[in-house]
Amino acid sequence: MRIIAGLLLLLISAAGSARPVSYVGGWTLIEESNRQSTAALIHYTPSPSWSLGLRSEWVRDEDYAITSLQPTYLLKRWFGQDYQANIYLQGGIGLASGTSGNPLSSTTAAYAGVIADWETRRFFLGYNARYVDAGHFGDNAMQLVRVGWAPYEGDTQDLHTWLMLEVDHRPESKDPVSVTPLLRFFRGPALLEVGFNIVDPTPLLNFTYRF
Repeated sequence: MRIIAGLLLLLISAAGSARPVSYVGGWTLIEESNRQSTAALIHYTPSPSWSLGLRSEWVRDEDYAITSLQPTYLLKRWFGQDYQANIYLQGGIGLASGTSGNPLSSTTAAYAGVIADWETRRFFLGYNARYVDAGHFGDNAMQLVRVGWAPYEGDTQDLHTWLMLEVDHRPESKDPVSVTPLLRFFRGPALLEVGFNIVDPTPLLNFTYRF
């Protein structure tokens, strides 16, 4: 918990010195549902390289939920002739509470992670890792890799379609490694992902809207 708290303080202090960009003042709504949890996040971008949001996550099999304040910091961004790449640091601290009759009392929860991606108009490669400490509700770790291919190149206002494959590793799960084929669609400020885990039969549904 002390290590995670230190990471969060680093995120917040680093973000405080960032410069403004054109997207300052924007809001983003994100919904995520995978084989372990369902989460909703709304965040605001007050400065060039970080956002601050409120996140609620329900860990279904363990019957607890985490409500947290979540900062995300853009550590590095690269622009190439035909690609873009990013590394983000992410964390959160809040309260974990029992659901569905779980008798355990509420406790402090914290998490930290990293997100990296590389993308052209036709190819995508991404990595995501996170560690969660939810006190007496337990802790868990995950990491995943995604590869994607777009069958066509659309213009700015077109509907964009991606075919993707996600491989995730969750050491505490009954099936530590699983595979999820999925489709990604986005147009303008909206993005939708739908898929199905073929190892641990669970639907994947992610939605993002920027406004």
